[in-house]
Formats: sequence, C-alpha cells, structure tokens
Amino acid sequence: MPANSGPEWAESLATVEKHDTPLEEATTSSLEALKVYSTAWKVHSTAGPGPSIPLYKRATEIDPKFAVAYSFLGRSYGDIGESALSAENTTKAYQLRDRASDTEKFFIMATYYQQVTGNLEKARETYELWGQAYPREIRSPSLLSGAIYPVFGEYEKAIEAAKTSIAIDPNFPFPYLTLGTAYQLLDRLPEAAATFQQASGRKVDIPDFLLQRYDLAFLMGDKSGMDRLVAQAKKLGVEDSMSNHEAFVLAYSGHLEQARMMSRKAVDLVQQTQAETAALYQAGAAVREVFLGNVADAKRSAEAALQLSKTRDVQYGAAFALALSGDSSRSRALANDLEKRFPEDTSVRTSYLPTLRALLDPARAIEALRVATPNELGVPRSWFSGTFGQLYPVYVRGLAYLASHQGTEAAAEFQKILDHRGIVAADPIGALAHLQLGGAFILAGDKTKAKAAYRDFLTLWKDADPDVPILKQAQTEYAKLQ
Repeated sequence: MPANSGPEWAESLATVEKHDTPLEEATTSSLEALKVYSTAWKVHSTAGPGPSIPLYKRATEIDPKFAVAYSFLGRSYGDIGESALSAENTTKAYQLRDRASDTEKFFIMATYYQQVTGNLEKARETYELWGQAYPREIRSPSLLSGAIYPVFGEYEKAIEAAKTSIAIDPNFPFPYLTLGTAYQLLDRLPEAAATFQQASGRKVDIPDFLLQRYDLAFLMGDKSGMDRLVAQAKKLGVEDSMSNHEAFVLAYSGHLEQARMMSRKAVDLVQQTQAETAALYQAGAAVREVFLGNVADAKRSAEAALQLSKTRDVQYGAAFALALSGDSSRSRALANDLEKRFPEDTSVRTSYLPTLRALLDPARAIEALRVATPNELGVPRSWFSGTFGQLYPVYVRGLAYLASHQGTEAAAEFQKILDHRGIVAADPIGALAHLQLGGAFILAGDKTKAKAAYRDFLTLWKDADPDVPILKQAQTEYAKLQ
C-alpha cells in the first residue's frame, strides 16, 4: 500500500459520515481513531480487505496503542497474501492486548495464532471459546467457517458456522463467501451457486465473490460465465488474482504458453506494490511447470519467487517445485528452514513438511506422509494465499506407491483426487491424476482400465500445446498399450 494514504482514507471517512454510519465499538482513547476504524470496518465489510488497509493503518497512526485496529490491519494484510506485514501488525496487536476489551482479546489472540504462529489448533479453540462467550458475535463463526475448519477438512462444520453467521446478520458478505466455498469443497456445486445467488438477491457482494464464482463456473463447465467474471475483475480491483486463477485453468488443459502469459500478467500487476503476492503467483507458476515436466522453467520460477519473498507459503511452493525438479539440496534447505521458523504452524507440520520429506526421501515417503493423513482432504494455507497445495500429500503418496510398484494402492490415491474435484479445482493434479491412474492400472495388471484412464487425460488435453513434456510422455505410454 502507498505510504501516503491520507486522501484515500479521508474520502472514505467522509462518505461513511455522510450516510451516518454508526461507530463500531472498539477500545481507543481517540474519537478520531474510532471514526476512521469504523470506516475501515464498513469498507472491509462491503469492499473486502484490500481497500480497508489504508484506513486501519490510519487509525493506528492516530492512536499508536489501538490494539484491535492493528489486529484488523494484520488480518487484512493476511487476506491479500501479504503474510510478513500481517505478522508484523498482528504481533503489535498481541503486544497491546491488555489495552483491549474481552471480546477484542479473543479476536487479537486468535488472529495471532492464525497469522503469526500458524497454530490453527489454538486459533480454533480461541474462536470457539469466543463464540460460546458471545453467541451474537458474528466474526467468530465467520472466521471458523472461512479460515479454520477448511484446513482440517471439516467442511460440514464450515457450512454450519457460515449459516450461524448469516442468521446473525444476513447482510454481512463474508459468510456467503465461506458458505459457497464450503459447498464447492464438498462438490455440492448447485448449492454453492445458490448461495452466491442468495447473496446477490440481498445485494450483498465483495470482490472475492468473483474469484470463487470463477472457480465454480470452471467446475460446472460454464465458459461464458467464466468470461463474464474475468471482464468484471478489472473493474473491481482483482485483476491480478483473476489472472492467477486463469493461469491455473489454462495449465489444467495443457495451454501452457497462455498460462505463462497470464502468470506474467498477474505478477506484473502487483510486483511493485505487493512483492509477496507476486512471489506467490511465481511460486504457483513453478509448481505448474514442474507438474507438466518443464524442469528448467520450474527451477527458474522457483528462484524468481524466492528473490521476491521468502515467506512461508512462497517457500513451500518453491521447495516443492525444486524437489520435483531434482534439486534435493536446495529443497531440503528450504524445508529445514520452514521447520525452524514455523515450529507451531499447522500447515507446515501437517502438510508442507510431510510432503517435502516424502519427495526428498522416496524410500520413506509413505511413512513421512502418515502425519498428513488426518487433514489430507483439507486445504492448506498455500491454497488460501496462492491457490496451490490442495491434496498434494495425496498426489505425492500416489507417486510413492507408483515408484514402489504398488499399483492398486497408487490407484486408490489418484482416484481420491478425481473424487474431490471441488477441492482440486483447476490445479494440474486434477488432470494429471487421470494419467497417473493409467500408470497405476498398468502396474495392477488392468490394461482395459489403464487405456480408459489415458484416454480421459488425452481427451482433456486434446487441444494442448503439443510440446508439453507430460503430454509427450502420455502419448508414448498410451501407444504402448495399443
């Protein structure tokens, strides 16, 4: 965000005062800071986290001891993928928590666990205690449904928490987003679409709806709907995120050159103002390249991401791409650094490190991935920030079974991916699972099923760029089956 955000926050404040918006309750000795904070919350609730950041920042400048304003500033930075700035401001809030009210302390502490230590078990406990102590507090169930339960794969709980939030305030937009997302993650696509329609009927909307509706349209095969949402993204200030989503969709069907162009666009749009977000997009590109067999390009993208940022999710994406590219030494160093820097982080402990260890030590891969099993159908933090990482432990376990010639076991893992399209969305593993399933059936001695799996992949990639390595591999292997 620009350092000089005065005119931006002043204009927003004037708009809210014109409409006589009531002040939010918050602990501060400054009426001016409270007014700006109230405006920030109003903007956050109607336009999303990005536009609210200058206002939360201004509130902390007016009152440098305004604990909950720092917490919301940290939360907003986290929601746009800027985890370093998120941790900095969230830590400041945590240090000032004794100046906050009881309900603010719940939010500050839960946000600290979520954004700084990454300990989502503690965050979950704090949010749930907050909800029990203050049953009419909308933020507790809303945050549980959107940021906590999905990581543990508890999508039914996410649905119930989102519905609780909507019942408290049917004009609050975020629970509609988390409800629609949870339905998608459970492959209940018509209910997801109906949720966004319900929000639209109440004239409740935020830019993030566009991105989730785009993924939903992709899963439902609605190309015209996808095109309409892309056209709206630029007007609503989410063109960079939409371009990143488009890159994944293009790569999913083998249109790699177009995917690269879209990735470059996403990075270029934010590189000067949001370096970590740009790095996340670059890390996602590295992961896509390595999945499709372009080892050199994957390594270049991974190193480019690390030049921009070495935050948790960027480092994981780069380490994953480097491990699959054969650069074990560099990937191991990054994995060890993640373990040292984030000893409490739930996604690091239960998804990132098990997956990386499995890739780096194939002989012990199955054992390394055991710790990932309880949450393997959940979505890790990298999914929220960079749209990659979901079901990677499952995919890597499938690769490990293939490497050890256990075809039946491998087939079960790849079928698990195909059975959860709502979680996978446009990640390339959704397409590659067909190809790997074919290889698993060959090992299991079922040539008929192997042919069918290869055909599914080749049909999906019928218009793919002809020189993509994974496509050439699939064509060669399929020809041998004839």
